[in-house]
Amino acid sequence: MTMLDHIQRLQFDDKPAAEALLLSFLREALALDVRSVMLRPLAVSLNSFNGFLTLSDGRELFFKTHTEPDGVLSEYYQAEQLAQAGYPVLQPVFQSTQAGQQLLVYEGVREPSGFDVAWAIENGDATHAQSLARAQQATDVRLAEIYADTLAVQTSEQAASAPVHQLFSHRLTAGRLTRFYGETGAEIEIALPDGERVMMADVLRACWTVNGQQYAQTLAEMIERAKRVLAPAQGGPAIIGHGDAHNGNVFFRGADQLLLYFDPAFAGRHHPLMDLVKPLFHNVFAMWMYFPREKHAALSLSLRRDGSAWHVEHDYTLPPIREMFLESKLQHVLMPTLVSLRQRGLLRPDWREYLKAALMCCPLLTMNLADQQRFPPAISLLGLVMAVEMGAESQGVRSRVDSALDRASQSL
Repeated sequence: MTMLDHIQRLQFDDKPAAEALLLSFLREALALDVRSVMLRPLAVSLNSFNGFLTLSDGRELFFKTHTEPDGVLSEYYQAEQLAQAGYPVLQPVFQSTQAGQQLLVYEGVREPSGFDVAWAIENGDATHAQSLARAQQATDVRLAEIYADTLAVQTSEQAASAPVHQLFSHRLTAGRLTRFYGETGAEIEIALPDGERVMMADVLRACWTVNGQQYAQTLAEMIERAKRVLAPAQGGPAIIGHGDAHNGNVFFRGADQLLLYFDPAFAGRHHPLMDLVKPLFHNVFAMWMYFPREKHAALSLSLRRDGSAWHVEHDYTLPPIREMFLESKLQHVLMPTLVSLRQRGLLRPDWREYLKAALMCCPLLTMNLADQQRFPPAISLLGLVMAVEMGAESQGVRSRVDSALDRASQSL
């Protein structure tokens, strides 16, 4: 575990100790004359931390880092590449980009993140609802234009080095999957809502029916398929993208109705569908992950097991603000991008399988669903259900994600 990994975890339990460690790191790694630091432990900081630092001359700066304990990359961050491509991106004034030491420092920023504004709207504060929707739609229209402007074909060797794979393929193959759920699933227990505990092996081989949606594949089969489908060394179309542009990595500048990107830890040239995965899942489906206690209090979920057949009923639905994010990405980015790729002869036949395999990694591998200290049993099960819905095709009743992708398919 690197010092930044340790700080990320420590910030929630012992903030002063985490700040002391970070102060030492900043003085050594960036050679900055830092007087003090203030961490902001936030719900969105699942694999990151951010806050403010004050220099000896009184300047206040904002910092952000993304930690990746199972990382395989040697260097991170391509803010300049994003700016040259036309992204409205906040440029760092200081940076450390080496693996295990990656951290960016910006001029002081006081605008709220898109995450904070959206969460306030979801909880009844509609002050910025219309302006956020307009900003999101304008940003997505521009994003599709940037995709079209930067689209090129890359080799398998070039594709393999893309930082975005750290969020998907490498989490499946470079240790995180095993660290969370064990080599075979026989080493890790998970608690169920009825008070029982089962081995992850039983979860991985379960056959799922969720709110009438039937799934022919087990999670174990989805995972093995995803390892193949998401293999990094695949040549083909690529755009310049942020890679991790969920709401926690954009600021909302309300006066200008602008979304401003930052923290481009995984930016670079990669497949456009990979660029859409994080905002598609985390801005739309993932609030249970960020606020497990709050969502658990409002959730009704039941499980009935009949051998390997697991039947789940739940009432977790998408609030209007989440539907807005989904609709904007669908209409303004995904559909025109699919059409553009098809017209250029660059649309892979398995585009839907490819996208869904990456979407599955978000609920399954962003956080450890077997972590009983973080997730109540019903939320752990909901997370597993989300992984199934993202990774496999629903039969009969269509899942929300499949109905959205059905519409995208009809645009072709």
